[in-house]
Amino acid sequence: MINLIGTYECKADAKGRLMFPSAYKKQLAAVLQEGFVIKRAVFQPCLELYPMKEWNVEMSKVGKLNRFKKKNNDFIRRFTAGVKMIEMDASGRILIPKDLLAFAGIQKQIVMSSSVNIIEIWDKERYEKAIDDAADDFADLAEEVMGNTDFDELS
Repeated sequence: MINLIGTYECKADAKGRLMFPSAYKKQLAAVLQEGFVIKRAVFQPCLELYPMKEWNVEMSKVGKLNRFKKKNNDFIRRFTAGVKMIEMDASGRILIPKDLLAFAGIQKQIVMSSSVNIIEIWDKERYEKAIDDAADDFADLAEEVMGNTDFDELS
């Protein structure tokens, strides 16, 4: 599994292209040629950029769902709605499709933020609001999510 690090501000041009941060290029050097999958996030108004290797891991999990259960089919349809494959161009840019730009409300100022093995792509104002909104409850959330975990069980 890839463990990405960093949050970077970028600008999108009129066509939706953005320069991929060099720090991410270094971290993803071994898998850049495989390309990426970009999709709508499930819980936030942002986009998720998966290195192809990570997307394949995710799809192997989704592929195990029983398709004879309506909820599973509904989940798969929603989870994969708007999914697109993208590649980095020779200039080191990626092109975000217009429909996904609209979904995330991305204008020009962008934040790319690592989220373990994927990169979230946010409109800068929405990102700042999401971080500010979560700040008040973060201590409680951290305790609830991580406080009762025996990390030896996770290994």
